[in-house]
Amino acid sequence: MGLRIRLSDADVRRVGLAGEPDVLWEALLAAHMTQCQDGVPVFGRWRRQARRRLRAPMRRLLDLAPPRGYSPDFLTPSGTGADLSAGLEAVRRVPHDRLRDELALLAAARPASPWAVELATGSSAAVTRLAEGMEALYRELVAPHEAHIRAQLAADRAVRAEAVLRGGVDRLLSTLHPSVEWRPPVLEVHGLPSGPERRLDGRGLLLVPAFFCWQRPTLLQDARLSPVLVYPIRHDPRWQLACGEEGMATHSRLSALMGRTRAAVLEATADGMVTTGQVAQRVGSSEPNVSEHLRTLREAELVVSFRDGGTVRHSLSRLGCALLDGGPAGL
Repeated sequence: MGLRIRLSDADVRRVGLAGEPDVLWEALLAAHMTQCQDGVPVFGRWRRQARRRLRAPMRRLLDLAPPRGYSPDFLTPSGTGADLSAGLEAVRRVPHDRLRDELALLAAARPASPWAVELATGSSAAVTRLAEGMEALYRELVAPHEAHIRAQLAADRAVRAEAVLRGGVDRLLSTLHPSVEWRPPVLEVHGLPSGPERRLDGRGLLLVPAFFCWQRPTLLQDARLSPVLVYPIRHDPRWQLACGEEGMATHSRLSALMGRTRAAVLEATADGMVTTGQVAQRVGSSEPNVSEHLRTLREAELVVSFRDGGTVRHSLSRLGCALLDGGPAGL
């Protein structure tokens, strides 16, 4: 079971896809990723660098964004998209009662820090410090990789556009993510707390691909806000080669150890749930050749394969994650 979202005919007609990165969603999700241990093959090197770059102002956002569970909705205002200045201004203008109520929800799940208590009073100085911390985190941890992020989000949008051309909104929703199931008129997101079924009441649904989203989609807690569904893209793990010399050295060592094609096959399984055909497409090789490499990697316990209906999908094992990430530090 998961969270159920009921879409009327009017909602289906108003399903949209964000045409640009949502910078405050990326900042929030990057704050989550900085604190957790997930996604080692895709984010491991980035996370090690991010943790070294964290400064006190950035930790204000981390204080409100635990790696699991609820984060206040006011951290990701609707309608600002790629405009960082507009998004931060919207955060500064959050009404006091909303600050208080959403921070009370956060405090119910984890002890509130003295700074969060001050923020809940509506202190303008505290709100300003929050916006400054959010901006610092985005500029230091996310913005340096903006070109890679934009390229991978653009690739995802191309896939979604193809889905619409082939089968309209039905195909778009039914192929969005393995954890999302579309059984008209209900969209079910597995892995999220079930709660009451949500009705969109003709407001439509904005689909937002997000680079730092991992494993499952997320959405705003307050069903009264503009409906958005933020979902993970398929990541190309090679983006981390841009995260300094460490990534390039690991890639070179893997190629020397197991050969360029087999190393590429290992990297191509990093985001999980990939088929043999998808791996073949990513590495530019034939399916029979890739299937043989996957068999070898599976025997070495670097890759695990499982059947999903009539399809076999592949993912890295824990050992494979550590090897791709450069050693035991990634575990």
